[in-house]
Amino acid sequence: MSFLDKAKDFIDKHDEQVDQALEKVGDQIDNRTGGKYRQHIDKAVDEAQRRTGAGDTRP
Repeated sequence: MSFLDKAKDFIDKHDEQVDQALEKVGDQIDNRTGGKYRQHIDKAVDEAQRRTGAGDTRP
């Protein structure tokens, strides 16, 4: 099993935790940029969460 396959398997098994981590990363970036790019960061986090599959933590 390749690294990429292992990563996909991990994401599938731990989608909720991955979504929470993405949210925290987005919040950190937003804080470091002073909220200047909040709309773009939120959109990127939402898209990343959507791509990780079912079980997304944000509507």
